[in-house]
Amino acid sequence: MEKKWIVKPSADAAQIAVLAESLNIDRALANLLVQRGITTYDQAKNFFRPELKDLHDPFLMKDMDLAIDRLDQALKNEEHILVYGDYDVDGTTAVALVYSFLKPRFKKVSYFIPDRYKDGYGISFRGMDVAHQMGATLVVALDCGIKAVEKVDYAKEKGIDIIICDHHLPGGEIPDAVAVLDPKREDCHYPFQELSGCGVGFKMLQAYSQRHNIAFPELESLLDLVAVSIASDIVPLIGENRILAHYGLKKVNESPRKGLKAIIDSVRVKGKLTIDDIVFKIGPRINAAGRMDTGNAAVELLVCDDANEAKNLAVGINTHNDDRKSVDRVITQEAIQMIELNKTFKEKKATVLFNPNWHKGVVGIVASRLIETYYKPTIVLTESNGLATGSARSIQGFDLYQAVESCSELLETFGGHTYAAGLTMKLENVPLFAERFERYVAENIHPDMLVPQVDIDALLTFKEITPKFFRILRQFQPFGPGNLAPVFMSKKAFDNGQARLVGPDDSHLKLDLIQEESPYYPLSAIAFGQADFYEHIRDGKAIDLCYSVSENVYRGISSLQLRVRDIRESEE
Repeated sequence: MEKKWIVKPSADAAQIAVLAESLNIDRALANLLVQRGITTYDQAKNFFRPELKDLHDPFLMKDMDLAIDRLDQALKNEEHILVYGDYDVDGTTAVALVYSFLKPRFKKVSYFIPDRYKDGYGISFRGMDVAHQMGATLVVALDCGIKAVEKVDYAKEKGIDIIICDHHLPGGEIPDAVAVLDPKREDCHYPFQELSGCGVGFKMLQAYSQRHNIAFPELESLLDLVAVSIASDIVPLIGENRILAHYGLKKVNESPRKGLKAIIDSVRVKGKLTIDDIVFKIGPRINAAGRMDTGNAAVELLVCDDANEAKNLAVGINTHNDDRKSVDRVITQEAIQMIELNKTFKEKKATVLFNPNWHKGVVGIVASRLIETYYKPTIVLTESNGLATGSARSIQGFDLYQAVESCSELLETFGGHTYAAGLTMKLENVPLFAERFERYVAENIHPDMLVPQVDIDALLTFKEITPKFFRILRQFQPFGPGNLAPVFMSKKAFDNGQARLVGPDDSHLKLDLIQEESPYYPLSAIAFGQADFYEHIRDGKAIDLCYSVSENVYRGISSLQLRVRDIRESEE
């Protein structure tokens, strides 16, 4: 798929020069900082050295005082608390976080993860029935609940209070819960709106700790869970998220909880874990439990205190992940075949597919895979409990949530954010929904959005990529939305004769690249999915490439490596 290369304009030259001198760094690195809005020494210090003391006062969040008052009441009255969370990574890490904190302090604490198939997303009527049967009088709902107006009323009828800790966009009515913690509430003036669901749960525990003079190191020991949620839920890695992720990654790498360590050991990550490692290796395994069976298995692993038991639980999690990959592969092939056999699909600006036999747990992944091939807003639906249910994924620059919301009268439930959403509807509404969704996308999407683009931060020559350059660049981590790994472009590069095809299907390129103006600065490169350029490169012809700079560890030896995003033939 051809991509547009967009080179960002260089930042203000005067600001770059001043910052480069004050920090004693290359201008290329100073340019990256200014592009990120960092123009002074103090701002750079805060960026490179995040401090936990800079976390916001949790009581700035609306209803936080009500939430802590209700927890205090539960402690005093020895009530049974049920910690309730969604079945994805954010929800299960949030449940593990709050359960781990409350368990030593409250006599009766349990947790519950809704069943993707029996309950659907979020707070459910059945979940509230289970809470009532258990004798719970307080439910702490994590990563869900902001739209559960009817379910909260139902719980109140059964004598159950609910504290909602959510981070999704509210609907037109806020549920009548005892406390609703959500920084995206219009009437909430908390300084940072982009917390994960687990992050909102952490702020509640921070508030509880402040009121009861609990030492912060106890909270700090929970940050490995927060880091996993931040990475997996793909929230912006700025502000508080950058602080929490920085210290959470430190905890993950130095002394992770036994459950996380068991997963990390099973995937054999080389070197220190990064946000990308969590996104692509750790998160999918935790997610697989809720996709293929029940999210309870993920929580059980994350709260496990016994190393041997954790190792056995991790085996089960990995089995679920293997099953998930197999099912995902088959359904993706079926979905592509459905599109290829129907010309009208290719002419549309959006993709909406429905197959009642597809596995509900992987339709979101399949939607993402289809975007990799066709690059347009995509919804994949299946049948569950007599309804059409599924997941939506978007492309850069297009607000998917608004598109789904424009069809809300055809939906039973929906929720999500700009780039991802979940939805359910009556089976008979699927054709009309597909038509309405396509019409909205066609009327609101710019043709340029339908061509994937690579945003390039700066042009570099290979001789600029020194060990010192990379040492400082690495301190820009953790990378993620809002602080993406910098992408560079270099022109007229040649392979030194070692180019080869790699991978099980020879679809990737392993290269050793040089430039004519800097022949003594060869750099190793890996280019995934770029095998089409093999003959061109082997013939000694020049290429332009865009890439990120990474570290490759082989047999204990570390070296710099370019991770190539895209390749073009150089102009003569």
